[in-house]
Amino acid sequence: MIAGAPDPMTGSPDPPPASVYNIANALTLLRIALVPVFVWMLFLDGTGWRLAAFGVFAVASITDKIDGDLARARGLVTDFGKIADPIADKALTGAALVSLSVMGELWWWVTAAIMIREIGITLMRFVVIRYGVIPASKGGKLKTTLQVFAIGFYILPGPLDPLRWTTMGAALVVTVVTGVDYVVQAWRLRRKGRA
Repeated sequence: MIAGAPDPMTGSPDPPPASVYNIANALTLLRIALVPVFVWMLFLDGTGWRLAAFGVFAVASITDKIDGDLARARGLVTDFGKIADPIADKALTGAALVSLSVMGELWWWVTAAIMIREIGITLMRFVVIRYGVIPASKGGKLKTTLQVFAIGFYILPGPLDPLRWTTMGAALVVTVVTGVDYVVQAWRLRRKGRA
C-alpha cells in the first residue's frame, strides 16, 4: 500500500512511516555514544570514577527502556531503530562484561557464555528474518534486566560479592535458557516457512 493512501478495510489514510530523525533513535545513538565514555571511566582509578562509571552505565541502561516505550507509544518505530537498538544493547553489556573480565573482576567463562549467546541469537534472527520476526519474549526481557542489575552490582564498589555472584548466576541461567528457547522458535519458524 502507498503511504498516505486510504486503507481499503477502514477507509482511513495509512499513516506515513516514522522519520528516522526522532527522539527514540536519538536515545539509541546516545546509548552507543556512552559506551566508550563508560569504559574509559571504569578503567580509571578511584571510587569516584567507579561511581561515575556506574552512573553512566545506569543512564545508558535506562535509555533502552525509554527509547522502546517512546517508539511504540508515539509510532516512532523505524527500520533503523530495529537494527540499532539491539546493537546498542549488546555494545553496552558486552563492553561492560569484557571490561570487568579484563580487570579480573568477572570470570572470562561467564563473559564468553553470555557474549556467545547474545551474538549468536542476534545473527540467527537476521538469518530467519525472511521467514518472520522472532519477538522479544518475557524471558528475554527478564534476561536483560538481570544482566543490567548484575553488571551494575559488579561496577559498584564495596563488599557486594554474594549479591554480585547470585545475580550474575541468575542472569547466566536465564540467558542460556532463553537462548535455547529462541533457537527452538527459529527452527519452528524456518520449518513453517518452508512448508
